[in-house]
Amino acid sequence: MLNHDQKYPLPTDLSLTIENLAQAVFIVNRHAKTATNPKYLYKLKQEALKKLITEGKARKVGLHFSEHPRNSQQQSDVLVECGRYTFHIPPTKSDFHDLPHLGKLDGSVRNPKATLSLNMAKALLQSYTGLSEFGNPPSNHQNKQRAYQKPIFKKLGERYS
Repeated sequence: MLNHDQKYPLPTDLSLTIENLAQAVFIVNRHAKTATNPKYLYKLKQEALKKLITEGKARKVGLHFSEHPRNSQQQSDVLVECGRYTFHIPPTKSDFHDLPHLGKLDGSVRNPKATLSLNMAKALLQSYTGLSEFGNPPSNHQNKQRAYQKPIFKKLGERYS
């Protein structure tokens, strides 16, 4: 199986085990933090974790205060445990009722090292979730363009309204 940016096929010994999937999510998450366009990588991470949770291969542990809240003083993230790895995902409304709040993030807890390349991690998660980086190609370019509208010229001092 080749990706658009791969020169070699994925190794066949890379199976969809919990440990391999958790390692792939870790690699994708680590690269997303420094990527120029991280949107797809974060979506891939979130969809993979969502699917792992629904299949019972990962579990939501609790809520942590976010280290970098956006527009508020405090923001919480859901701590998800998958194999030997832990991740944070955005919470849903039900998470605030169902999960315990664990307080501040413990900086001493670290995920184990991973030895997977980004291309292999992306390919593994894409085959697991069914997501593709380019999504659906645009159908017809002419439909996306706005219809031509003649310019309106008014005399000096008249209003456009």
